[in-house]
Amino acid sequence: MPLHSILRRGRAVALAAGIAASALVLGACASGGTATSSGDASGEAASYGEISVQYSWIKNEEFAGEFYAYENGYYDEAGFSDVIGISGPDTGVAKLLSGSVQVALSDAASIGAAIAEQDAPLKIIGATFQKNPFTILSLADGADIQTPQDLVGKTIGVQDSNASVFAALLNANGIDPADVNVVPVDFDPTPLMNGDVDGFMAYVTNEALTVELAGYDITNLTYADNGVPYVAETFSVTDQYLAENKDLLKAFLTAEIKGWSHIFTEDNADTVALIEKYYNQAAEESADGLEAVFGALDPVKTEAGLDAQKLLISTEETEANGLFTISDDLKAQTVASLAAAGWEVTVDQLFDTTIIDEIYAENPELKAYLP
Repeated sequence: MPLHSILRRGRAVALAAGIAASALVLGACASGGTATSSGDASGEAASYGEISVQYSWIKNEEFAGEFYAYENGYYDEAGFSDVIGISGPDTGVAKLLSGSVQVALSDAASIGAAIAEQDAPLKIIGATFQKNPFTILSLADGADIQTPQDLVGKTIGVQDSNASVFAALLNANGIDPADVNVVPVDFDPTPLMNGDVDGFMAYVTNEALTVELAGYDITNLTYADNGVPYVAETFSVTDQYLAENKDLLKAFLTAEIKGWSHIFTEDNADTVALIEKYYNQAAEESADGLEAVFGALDPVKTEAGLDAQKLLISTEETEANGLFTISDDLKAQTVASLAAAGWEVTVDQLFDTTIIDEIYAENPELKAYLP
């Protein structure tokens, strides 16, 4: 089995579900280091020092906004001596709780599972992806699964780590699990292309593109549009770090907003070139060779992934309220989606978007990210 198949997006729930109690004990004690600020009423610039940010995946297009924040000096302007972006795959949950990272780019399923199952003191303070990126992928000239009811009687390949989220899709659409034949697969969509399964649980920004670029006509049954919407690529922190470092997090998120705005204003070719720069740098520096497993970055797939991401990031709500904001309706939908997967959390347990709301109240010009 290829290593990249083993590593793929089990990050969505697997690591969160297996958090050890000892990590929670550490998390209760660790804030990750409270930053000090030299900012004052005279307007002197703040100095927040160094922070570590856990990325959910390897350094590809999923972090184009972070790359622009580095490239344009937005982290420097915000008062950071260094922002250390750490390659995944990793939900960041255990590292947040131990204090070894201060911010994690995670997802609602991972954070929600940790809160529901382990009473983890975590919060989502903003979200890059407004839409759940999961899909049931099928071939247009095969099963062509266009509606949830089309799942009935079909054989669907689902990764073990994603079984709960798939169950949520069935539950949300009133489908009896006994009416669907679920078979275990890894994250390589070859079984779909070979006709071994009718549908395959995938990301619209990754495996779906792999199959399409291989020359197949595909059909996506997206979770976000079929009863299981939830936010992903979430900015997640511990409760304690949030309480003790609000100014730091406000500065960090402001830099992130500025960085991510560039993917909507810059030419795609320039963005792909920037992604390739950071991908190659990470591959050279990687101690464990994770990036190297994937070989050279494919610019065609990278651009396709970038375009697919834009549809997950930019919505009518973000156009009105700004990047990373999470509306009350989307919070409620996210919590309901997690409940359908068996994770019971409240909106207040999962979210605290006070900081992102304050940023836009104080800097309304940042809302205008579209050209």
